[in-house]
Amino acid sequence: QKNSCVLPEDLKNFYLMTDGFQMTWSVKTDDTPMTLGSMVINSVSKLCRLGGSSMYTLPNAPSLADLEDDTDEEGEEDKPEKPHFDSRSLIFELDPCSGNGKVCLVYKHAKPVISPDTEIWFLDRALYWHFLTKTFTAYYRLLITHLGLPQWQYAFTSYGVSPQAKQWFNMYKPITINTALLSEEADSFVNKLDPNKVFKSKNKTPVIKKKPPSQPAGSQKSHTSMTSSKTSSLAGNSSRK
Repeated sequence: QKNSCVLPEDLKNFYLMTDGFQMTWSVKTDDTPMTLGSMVINSVSKLCRLGGSSMYTLPNAPSLADLEDDTDEEGEEDKPEKPHFDSRSLIFELDPCSGNGKVCLVYKHAKPVISPDTEIWFLDRALYWHFLTKTFTAYYRLLITHLGLPQWQYAFTSYGVSPQAKQWFNMYKPITINTALLSEEADSFVNKLDPNKVFKSKNKTPVIKKKPPSQPAGSQKSHTSMTSSKTSSLAGNSSRK
């Protein structure tokens, strides 16, 4: 009512269920817990509007609308129109992103009548806009999918996440950070099983027995005569019994 706009249906249903959302998770390094993931959706009271006031308390300080630069929109006809800090758009902060930027709910067409169609955009620290999703539901799925890892919103920018954040991605979300490899080879992350190789009969290699060293002919004859005499003696003993 204060801003004369209506919440999108999916975000309205979210706030009817819970007034905001915050979830953090930690990892242990040297037996010391360290907060890593953070997933935040501001409550209704913290759904503040951006661009309505000056950034600084000094007199005649520039506002966000004064700092806005429209030159970066030239030559980007295929991309969606970027939000504006002036009266052309209404911008509300959904997630402060731990100081790494702001995820915003944007009403792009506020004149002459505020359109109920909204989009989710990411505003980085240099005040550049990056499109995320068309609906809050799609953004909420992205938030959960990326586990709230630090700077995950920068994965949707042209310059990507920082090297430190990339290490966390490689540890907890490797497929997300390797999207280029995934697009080149669709089966690069799929275990390939070849039944012909797994279930084929294994051919046993014959064991080659070493032949005993050859003996001279005389010794072989004496050996055979000794064995024949032994067998004859055994036969005599058995007949005697």
